[in-house]
Amino acid sequence: MRYAPLTQAIQGETVDAWDIHFKATALKEKDSSVIVLSIGDPDFDTPTPVIDAAVAGLKGGDTHYVEIEGRDNLRAEIANQHQQKCGQPVTKDNVILLAGAQNALFSSALCILQPGDEAIVLQPMYVTYEACIQLTGAKLVPVAMDKHNNFRLDKDALAAAITPKTRAIFFATPNNPSGVMLNKDELSYIADLAISHDLWVVSDEVYSRTVFEGEHVSIAGFDKMAERTITLNSLSKSHAMTGWRAGWAIGPETLIKHLSNLSLCMLYGLPGFVQQAAYVALTDSQALMDSEAMRESYRRRRDTLVACFEKHENLACIPPEASMFLLVDVSQTGLNAQQFAEALFEQERIGVLPATAFGQCASDYIRISYVVDDEQLAQACERIDNFMLQFV
Repeated sequence: MRYAPLTQAIQGETVDAWDIHFKATALKEKDSSVIVLSIGDPDFDTPTPVIDAAVAGLKGGDTHYVEIEGRDNLRAEIANQHQQKCGQPVTKDNVILLAGAQNALFSSALCILQPGDEAIVLQPMYVTYEACIQLTGAKLVPVAMDKHNNFRLDKDALAAAITPKTRAIFFATPNNPSGVMLNKDELSYIADLAISHDLWVVSDEVYSRTVFEGEHVSIAGFDKMAERTITLNSLSKSHAMTGWRAGWAIGPETLIKHLSNLSLCMLYGLPGFVQQAAYVALTDSQALMDSEAMRESYRRRRDTLVACFEKHENLACIPPEASMFLLVDVSQTGLNAQQFAEALFEQERIGVLPATAFGQCASDYIRISYVVDDEQLAQACERIDNFMLQFV
């Protein structure tokens, strides 16, 4: 049977990068000693008040159709918190609830891109960006962050990438996989380019609540950017709610209407009991305290891993400013990222992700997630130390 051309856009290297992760998770079912550091799924449980709200909603019959854009109280709360954080004047009419930031990313791309367009993406980038953009018929134009400057913005490269076909600039801040945050100067430069060339900006801010150092800044709050910025976020990482699929997009009212029409065809609204839980996650004091405790745990784990890698002369890592990932340059071992990840898994039963799929600029790196408890992380560090003895 014949398949549609879109099937070619949702496979390839960015999908193959997960092979080691799948092997590790499969083996862990048989061997509990396997340590999986290849995916960003928090090891914490969702805060109890959030679960209680969902259970109460289910028992109360909140299992029917809901408003496509999301409930007014939740959208209003998201708008209020966004405005307080970045200063962009928004109301509930600028917000739509979607099935995680992933769904928000895909939906946004479908609403702003078309065949013949070019979309600039700052790399390293999360692996699904490629398919989300290519499925619209647009061309993804990668602009590498400067790996020789801790993956900071290469302003000249960004400016040079813009052509008459450019329609949008996509980026994540904090970044997955590097954990780097774009600063005010970098965002101001992007904003000036977007305004002068009349471009959309899609800002993925999923890790904005897991910041360790520095200040997270949203480009939507910059002058003249509200009309051209789509801000994506979710509760997946900040509240250990990956499986709840509670995400949203914030943008101009007309865009939200288009996203609503698309959601009507694709999702038909986020479940009501999930929205009840999401509202509690954003407003309940205990849930917020639990979220902060998670952030502090990630900070401690980051420090543990950084100290581990800094002991080895032929490994180099960039201490992330945020998120739950770090990149490690393994090129001085004589192995490429895929070979290193495979050898580490085969010899020490640790699953990590080759970062090649995040962009060519990250091809010398592996991505490690620190979403296991302190005891497992300490074991992982011991195994990494043992693994590195062969390179001395």
